[in-house]
Amino acid sequence: MAEFKVNIGNPKSGKTHKKDIVGDEAKELLGKKIGDTIKGDKIGFSGYEFEITGGSDSSGFPMRKDVSGINRKRILIVGGVGTRHNRAGMRLRRTVAGNQVNPKTAQINLKVLKVGKSPLEEVPAEVAPAEGEAKPAEVKAAPEEKKEAPKEEVKDEAKPKEVKEEAPKDEPKVEKKPEEKK
Repeated sequence: MAEFKVNIGNPKSGKTHKKDIVGDEAKELLGKKIGDTIKGDKIGFSGYEFEITGGSDSSGFPMRKDVSGINRKRILIVGGVGTRHNRAGMRLRRTVAGNQVNPKTAQINLKVLKVGKSPLEEVPAEVAPAEGEAKPAEVKAAPEEKKEAPKEEVKDEAKPKEVKEEAPKDEPKVEKKPEEKK
């Protein structure tokens, strides 16, 4: 069963919203490539339209638009996705994932192209946990307890304070003399 973590970026607000997509909604994303558009109705966002902008596979290798297929490949990169160097003209061989969404893809980045009626914060409903997974514990409101005023400390001058005395040291300090050469 395919499961994806989806990061939905909204360029107008500058915020990103996260959602886990499981089951039939996840099957709608399989086979899509970076740059493809997706109707939001298929993944639980009615009225929205998204574009796939990238992602990463289960091992964390980034998806790259110019690498076709679903497999990882070691390519020679000058710049862009999968590199962090800034030296001009330097080329590095790096492992990247292909541009097609597949069951090994762990995370997908989407960009909002068309906004629906309700805001993104309200749209995603919590997905029911799959079989074998624990349901989140329900939080019960604790009954209100009576708040008591803090008790003031009462100083009792009649009791003498305990004084710790250091035990006298029986051993005198001995200084070491440097040894003389014979």
